[in-house]
Amino acid sequence: MLDTQQTKHDPGAGFASKKALGVAAVPAILCAAGCTLAIYVMESSSALAAYPMAAIPFATSIVLVISQPHAIPAQPRALIGGHLISALVGLVMLAVAGSGSVAAAVAVGLAVLAMLMTDTLHPPAGINPLLVVTGNLSWSFIIAPVLVGALMLAVFALAWHRLVLRNAWPERWL
Repeated sequence: MLDTQQTKHDPGAGFASKKALGVAAVPAILCAAGCTLAIYVMESSSALAAYPMAAIPFATSIVLVISQPHAIPAQPRALIGGHLISALVGLVMLAVAGSGSVAAAVAVGLAVLAMLMTDTLHPPAGINPLLVVTGNLSWSFIIAPVLVGALMLAVFALAWHRLVLRNAWPERWL
């Protein structure tokens, strides 16, 4: 549900404001540190697995789940479900229509529809069907990196928020 207080202009709400620089600098720095650490772990894992980093769809998911933990698209259901559903749509589209720009575009649209219909909308997951169709990826993509990565990110985000940010995040962001 949309909070009407969030829709009003608040000149002190941005990171560039004096208030934000004094009050929110610590949680913002911790948020950036969490994103940095998560991206490093993701990149290191892709190197160890000899999996191309460009085919791992979690960079924007990391930013969302670390910086906006209470947003509906950042919840574990949306994170994990959105990535799985959108990858599955991409794999089905690839099997049915093959690789190509039209198939990729339709796959993204169908993935958005599927995420909306299943209440698992996670906007960063919209890249999965594009990666699958244009990269002609195999069905194993849904297990690794998608399922494994989404589960790892959910656990990382939970631990990060419980251990690091529990007392640092401004109340208005919780």
